[in-house]
Amino acid sequence: MNRVLVTGGAGFLGSHLCDALLERKNEVICLDNFFSGRKKNILQHLDNPYFELNRHDIIHPFFAEVDRVFHLACPASPIHYQHNAIKTVKTNVMGTINMLGLAKRTGARILLASSSEVYGDAEVHPQEEKYWGNVNPVGLRSCYDEGKRVAETLMMDYYRQNQVDIRIVRIFNTYGPRMAIQDGRVVSNFIVQALKEEDITVYGDGTQTRSFCYVSDLIAGLIRMMEVEDFTGPMNLGNPEEFTILELAEEILRLTKSPSKIIHKPLPSDDPVRRCPDISTAKQKLNWKPKVHLKEGLQKTIAYFREELSPGKP
Repeated sequence: MNRVLVTGGAGFLGSHLCDALLERKNEVICLDNFFSGRKKNILQHLDNPYFELNRHDIIHPFFAEVDRVFHLACPASPIHYQHNAIKTVKTNVMGTINMLGLAKRTGARILLASSSEVYGDAEVHPQEEKYWGNVNPVGLRSCYDEGKRVAETLMMDYYRQNQVDIRIVRIFNTYGPRMAIQDGRVVSNFIVQALKEEDITVYGDGTQTRSFCYVSDLIAGLIRMMEVEDFTGPMNLGNPEEFTILELAEEILRLTKSPSKIIHKPLPSDDPVRRCPDISTAKQKLNWKPKVHLKEGLQKTIAYFREELSPGKP
């Protein structure tokens, strides 16, 4: 039995990761400051003797004896990470330093949940790991984009200088149950608007593309990456099937049977035009590729939000 620390463990991805780790008979320590995470996501584990919840902000040091660290803590949606940009940078920099210090002291292997945002508004398509990116260092999104880039730098420097056992994963758009209603990300936005029969808000002309990975596929990839030997990454994890934002909106309208109309608003600053992972490395190193197609994943996510929005739901 491994003792595993999950930062951001009450968040969307973190809570699903805690589920999977407990199913695999690990002891799990969940850290979260509940800025964007929710206790509701991990309530089912509070009576489990192998699960421990700590309300903690990782910009402050944390001490525990662990074998593995999954470092997921950081708000991932533009609404959340732009709400307090300085705190976002602190989480990515100071938080990562603190987790690397813990891994160095305990000899634990540490995995950083980085982001496809490190590629910025990519000029290479699809994005492969050797691409260095096209990021605006002074834009509204830079607190997150550059924060993740610095976090990757810190991971590599602790690996080279202190021989810390690291893994770096770049996560592309992931969706599924437990996304927050006010998340601000495109899948949850469109589903909630459709279920409320409100206008579907498409920014720009809707021809910008994204690739959408269902949460169970992503979690399986994270766990495989943690267990692979002699490979630090970085590694892309995501679904290489590419859809325009307009196609996503139209599919959600079909699946929800909503009378909502699609409206267009100006494109936000530094919004990437195309976003799609090259997952050749994941296929080669992990024998991993996504299994859940967009329609199936959207159906499960719509069912979750339909329940969340039902009358009388707390």
